[in-house]
Amino acid sequence: MNSLVEVQNLIYEVRGYKVMLDSDLAKLYGVQTFNLNKAVKRNLQRFPADFMFQLTKEEYEPLIFQNGISKTGRGGRRFMPYVFTEQGVAMLSTVLNSEQAIAINIQIMRTFVQIKKFALENKELNKRLTDLEHLFMQHCKENQLDNQELMQAIDLLLDRTKPRKIGFNTTNGKE
Repeated sequence: MNSLVEVQNLIYEVRGYKVMLDSDLAKLYGVQTFNLNKAVKRNLQRFPADFMFQLTKEEYEPLIFQNGISKTGRGGRRFMPYVFTEQGVAMLSTVLNSEQAIAINIQIMRTFVQIKKFALENKELNKRLTDLEHLFMQHCKENQLDNQELMQAIDLLLDRTKPRKIGFNTTNGKE
């Protein structure tokens, strides 16, 4: 089974959506891309535009370079790929009803949840750090403190927490 990290590496952001390529999904589900798309086309009413859409050439080209996808006309795709949003991937489980498709679908859904959770935690952490910075600056201003001295003390502490090299010094203190 593919790990969360492996699946996470197959999720891209296009048009403001987190999406997966039809070819990547086909590999995960153990079917050919053609057959996956054929099953979707037989059930198009289940896939509105916010569940699935076809990439433009401009959207697809960066993915070719980013992932080493073969170029069209050289044994690669003849048509621009379709991508599926989280809801589209969930809907695929109703179209592809094999044991492997169900297991992979569960894994993909967990990955989307992890991405959302990370984004939310990161946003909250960023806000808390910004709030803390504003409080610190206000405190320095009110108490006429030189925040430069405090920043130097923090830098000194950070230097002390850096890992030290292990082994003998062969320069005997000389550079």
